Amino acid sequence: MEAVLPNKNLHSRQEIVNRSLSSVKTRDIFVETRPVNVSKVRQLSPFRYPGGKTWLVPELCRRVAALESKPTLFIEPFAGGGIISLSIASQNLATKIVMCELDPDVASVWRTIFEKHDYLCNRILSFDVNLQNVNEILGSSPENCYERAFKTIVKNRTQRGGIIAPGASLVRKGENGKGLASRWYPNTLVKRIQLIHQLRDKITFFEDDGLKIIKKYRIRKKAFFFIDPPYTAGGKKAGKRLYQYNNIDHAHLFDSMRGLAGRFLMTYDDTDEVKKLALSRNFSTEKIPMKNTHHAIIYELLIT
Repeated sequence: MEAVLPNKNLHSRQEIVNRSLSSVKTRDIFVETRPVNVSKVRQLSPFRYPGGKTWLVPELCRRVAALESKPTLFIEPFAGGGIISLSIASQNLATKIVMCELDPDVASVWRTIFEKHDYLCNRILSFDVNLQNVNEILGSSPENCYERAFKTIVKNRTQRGGIIAPGASLVRKGENGKGLASRWYPNTLVKRIQLIHQLRDKITFFEDDGLKIIKKYRIRKKAFFFIDPPYTAGGKKAGKRLYQYNNIDHAHLFDSMRGLAGRFLMTYDDTDEVKKLALSRNFSTEKIPMKNTHHAIIYELLIT
C-alpha cells in the first residue's frame, strides 16, 4: 500500500504536530500550514455544505499534482458537496473521478446535474425566494429525482448553515440582513451547475454506501482515495446534527484503508480516539489549520 507522505527526512511526527503557523516545503510538495483563505478558492459546488472542504482544496490538489503519475481514478466515497472531486476534475488531475453519496437528497442533486441539468437551472432561475414559496417547496412531496433535487437546493440555500438534515431551521436575518434570499444566487448557481455538467464524462456518480465503493476499488493500484466521512468518532455530536446519514463504523473504515492497493488521504477531527485509530494501524497523522464559522483557527487531521 502506498500513501501520500511528507518527506520523513524533513519532518518527524513531533515536528509536524508542533510546527508553527508557517509554510514548510516537502519534496515536490509545498505544504501551506496557514489557514487557507477560502474566498480565493474557486467555488465549484452548488451546495453550501456544512463541514465542506473548500479550505483543503489547494493543499490536496498540490499533493495529487506532485505524484509521479496521474491517478487513473480519484475516488471520493463520502462526496457531500463534492468540492474536492470537482476541483480534481476541473484541473484534470486524474483520468476519472468517482463520487459516491448515500444521502438521497444530496444524491438527487448530483444525478440531476449529470442527467437533466437544464431542468434544475430553469427552476432555479425562475424561483422567487420568499417565505410562502420556500415553505411550499419544503412542504412538497417530490414525484421524481429532479424535483427532489430542486427541493434540496432550496433547502440547502435557505436553511441555516446549509444544513439539510431534519430539524434545521430557516435563515432569519441572513447575510447583510437579506433574509431567506441572502444565500440565493441563481445566476451563480446555474453557472456552477453548467460547468459541472460539462465535466460529466470525467465523473461517475454512485448513490451508495461509501464503504462499498471503497471495497469495489480497493485493488486499484493507481487509484487515489479521498476520505471525508461524517465526524462522529468519539461520540461527536456535530456530525449527527449536520447529516442525516451519519452512522459510520470508523474502525472498519480505518481497516479498509489499510487494505488499499492505491493511495489515500483521510480528514478527521483532531481527537484522541482518531489518533489511536491511526496509530494502531501505522498511519501517519498531520495537523492542518482551518478557520471555523466563527473565524477561529482550529485543527483537523490529515491521515495517510
